[in-house]
Amino acid sequence: MATVTDSDSLIALRRDLHRRPEPAWCEFYTTARIVEACREIGVDALHVGPDALASDERMAVPDDETLDEWYGRALAAGADESILTELEGGHTGLIAELHRGEGPTIALRVDIDGLPRGESEAAEHVPAAEGFRSENDGAMHACGHDAHAAIGIGVLRAISESEAFSGTLKLIFQPAEEQVGGAKAIAESGHLDDVDSLLAIHIGLDHPTGEIVAGVEGFLAVAQFEAEFEGAPAHAGGQPEQGRNANQALAAAVQNCYAIPRHSDGPTRINAGVIEGGTASNIVPEYARMVLEVRGETTPLMEYMDENARRVVEGAALMHDCDVTLSDDGRAPSAESDDELRDVVGAVAKGHPDVERVLDRDDLGGSEDATYLMRAVQDNGGLAAYVGVGTDHPGGHHTATFDVDEDSIGIGVDVLADSIERIAAESP
Repeated sequence: MATVTDSDSLIALRRDLHRRPEPAWCEFYTTARIVEACREIGVDALHVGPDALASDERMAVPDDETLDEWYGRALAAGADESILTELEGGHTGLIAELHRGEGPTIALRVDIDGLPRGESEAAEHVPAAEGFRSENDGAMHACGHDAHAAIGIGVLRAISESEAFSGTLKLIFQPAEEQVGGAKAIAESGHLDDVDSLLAIHIGLDHPTGEIVAGVEGFLAVAQFEAEFEGAPAHAGGQPEQGRNANQALAAAVQNCYAIPRHSDGPTRINAGVIEGGTASNIVPEYARMVLEVRGETTPLMEYMDENARRVVEGAALMHDCDVTLSDDGRAPSAESDDELRDVVGAVAKGHPDVERVLDRDDLGGSEDATYLMRAVQDNGGLAAYVGVGTDHPGGHHTATFDVDEDSIGIGVDVLADSIERIAAESP
């Protein structure tokens, strides 16, 4: 049985990463720090930068100015420059491999990016009270990906020290999950082609410390896109007829997107999360912008919403004599966990002394781009499951007061490492 070793170092790693959260494709410090941890363990192969990704399949990559800013922050924070140079241009994330003789290839995926939001300074907020609150203004680990990275390192270390594991372990430290923009680049990289079983994880999800969900379901397929409307400016009082109002086009698009008929085949969602435009009350606005997302219980339902939303946006621009440019952001399909892996994880979790409750399944109720990885493995004849590791978390996910119970890190490491051992042992 694999056991978590040196839990203090995993908590220290988690706190270091929590102090320096980085958004999608800007995880320069985070990647460099994880590379160092992998080298300390002594992995057999390490894929970093473009070697870990299908570069052209990355979605929602920031502009060069943003990438350069975060690269500079990582360098100033003490990240190893020799590692950073491999990540230039937003090629963050890595894949670490352990080769332990004959046996199946098993992958574990953890995500590593933070969110673009500020963190609480309240005295009762543990990271603030204990001195590891975010030092990057406007960014925060508000979804537990710092703990995910620590769990990944813990599992890697446990399997490296295990005498029971035979096979290959691939530990995928994935960037850009919050933008649903990173998994496709890994799924298309070739690194999953030989994977027999894949586990992906998430901490919390409203499950307390000591609770394990053996196989999460209910992934909503999602697509995000941006629409930029261009009209013509004019004096709103003197020559309003000379203007072409981009805000009117945007407003018509928002209202009519929400009016898209729902589908009889299952639940759908739509949200105009960003709308902005105009400069002054006396200027007919020439530019407006919206960022929209659609979801569906299945991939076809998401595609139904996506196609209709684009039609509505283009129609709104035409109606108000404006031009519109659409650009894709993140996208992810739906997926399901396989019962064979769900059974193994559930059985292992039930035997863990610190696990108080095991749920066979639960619905996520949201979206996750781990589904790209799950489906890639399943399409190749392998198995995949998404595991929930409970943690007591004050504040909901994506809020300023989110935090994790650090005891759950060790629980996650033990359950996942033991599950990986058993999956390998029971593989044909």
